[in-house]
Amino acid sequence: MLQVDFSNLDARRIGPDQGVEWDRERKAAAPRLETARDALWGRVGEPEAMLGWVRLPEATDVLRAVQRFALGREDVTDVLVLGIGGSALGAKALDAALAGVGARLHFADNVEPEPVAALFDRLDPRTTLVNVISKSGTTAETMAVFLLALDWLRRGLGDGWKRQVVVTTDPERGVLRPFAQRHGLASFEIPPDVGGRFSVFSPVGLVPLALAGVDVADLLAGARMANAGARADAEENPPAQTALAQHLAWRKGQRISVLMPYSTRLALLPAWFVQLHAESLGKAYDRTGSRVHAGSTPLPAVGATDQHSQVQLFREGPFDKLVVFVRHREADRDLTLPAEEGLEELGYLFGKSLFQLLRAEAAATAHALAAARRPNYSIELERIDAYHLGWLLQHLMWQTAFLGELWNVNAFDQPGVELGKRYTYALLGRPGYEELAAELARAGVEP
Repeated sequence: MLQVDFSNLDARRIGPDQGVEWDRERKAAAPRLETARDALWGRVGEPEAMLGWVRLPEATDVLRAVQRFALGREDVTDVLVLGIGGSALGAKALDAALAGVGARLHFADNVEPEPVAALFDRLDPRTTLVNVISKSGTTAETMAVFLLALDWLRRGLGDGWKRQVVVTTDPERGVLRPFAQRHGLASFEIPPDVGGRFSVFSPVGLVPLALAGVDVADLLAGARMANAGARADAEENPPAQTALAQHLAWRKGQRISVLMPYSTRLALLPAWFVQLHAESLGKAYDRTGSRVHAGSTPLPAVGATDQHSQVQLFREGPFDKLVVFVRHREADRDLTLPAEEGLEELGYLFGKSLFQLLRAEAAATAHALAAARRPNYSIELERIDAYHLGWLLQHLMWQTAFLGELWNVNAFDQPGVELGKRYTYALLGRPGYEELAAELARAGVEP
């Protein structure tokens, strides 16, 4: 199960200045949330709406193709994943959380030369599969490392390099599709109506995760549960409710949204959420063309580690944050703390377990924030496994979609990112960008 506890948002607990009358607010917002729900589900079949991610958990044909491919590559010990942003963050977070028993995943999601060179030094081309992920095939960072990977494979394997590459790209357009066809490379499709930050349950995430031994069928089963929740009436609709909590906090001036899982295994989840939330909701204009500069700033944290760093700020700093905890009820394994003669002052720990301590710290931190009038709510999973993480990630994607409706912004484009890409092309001398290159020269910008 995935359950949400909103009690630390309520004005009766944290005061009227920072809190809200949660029962009244959610009842009052129900018609608006149901309008948003109907609008989102009504646009799922429209290619330009970019809501194809909603249908990914039902794509059993894709799931079977990915599973067959992974079973056929049991010779692979390492997978070099070449992607950036949404092409890497989801798989990276899930791989860290689920610790598959298959191939080791390595993510080259930046172009800093030293880490990339270290990967090539460490990996064996005979047992390494290179998974290049780019819808257009023109993502500068991804394709730069892919050029190096091709050279590395060819030098190590000669004509055998083709078996060690799998391409994930647009079904028809872009640079990589014809390249894959020309060389007979294994390939998978990124649906045209699925944006990068919503693509983790497409072959973008499923291919590397299946190779790593993650139960991708369970991931999609959990995501289907989130879809079911997103169809429910507003007051029983988990992503609509968490979106409303984010919206009400934003109206109260809490413009920073903290995601704080209490799990080292989920330490990379906030990085995935940061892109999802920031790129989807940080918009200069709403759908009417009015300048709004919408968006709250997502901030990553991890418990219990950040109790000893960021929580000081969360509890005593500005009243500008909403903290969202992610907790789990059951540990896969636990360790009991033994008694030790001479350390009797630690007697309160003797006989307790590490998971008991972790759960106590999470509950204590949430209450300590509420006692200081700091709004927070908790998302609780039964356990950390593929099923519940599939549910959680799809829930957060739905939350983002609902919040876009509440703020009347397009949550599925990213115009602010595109200009930086074009300037990069101009600085590198890509044909067609001469005017931008001249603009940069006049401004004195150089690599």
